[in-house]
Formats: sequence, structure tokens, C-alpha cells
Amino acid sequence: MSDLDVEHRENARRFTARTPSGLAFISYAEPDEATIDLQHTLVPEADRGRGIGGTLVRTAIQHAREEGKRVIATCPFVKAWLERNPDQRDVIK
Repeated sequence: MSDLDVEHRENARRFTARTPSGLAFISYAEPDEATIDLQHTLVPEADRGRGIGGTLVRTAIQHAREEGKRVIATCPFVKAWLERNPDQRDVIK
């Protein structure tokens, strides 16, 4: 879903996007100043299978890359997405 508007809500430690059925997000923690731990991805059930989760992951990884941070993939969805997108693994810790 390329036209999805993803917002980084730094105070909430989430990347969020409004979907036709509600709010989708990927939440993260920062175990240290150089690392982002992608912990949980949620997409409303009616919107699943449309690439929304992948867009959230790609945005979070791009943010980490731009900030010079490494990524830990705790979330099972993120782990599976990275298996399908090996070109995005350069920032994985």
C-alpha cells in the first residue's frame, strides 16, 4: 500500500497509519541510544493482506537507517517480513 501515510509518534514510540478500518501501528522500544527494538505490529483484521504491515516495517527500518541505529526484530511479523525482504537486513543487530 504505497499511498499509506505513516506518522512517527516518537513520544508513543510508534509508527502509525490510519487505515479504512482503524489505526495500524508498529511499536518499538529503545534499549540504548543506538538501537530500536521493533516489538509489535498491529493491523486491523479487515485491512490485513494489503501490505500495510510491510509499509510500517519498511518505514521503521528506514527511520533507523537515517538515524544510524541498529534494529532488533522482536516482533514475529517483522522477523517474517525480513525473511522475505533480505535487502532490508543491513540494519539488523
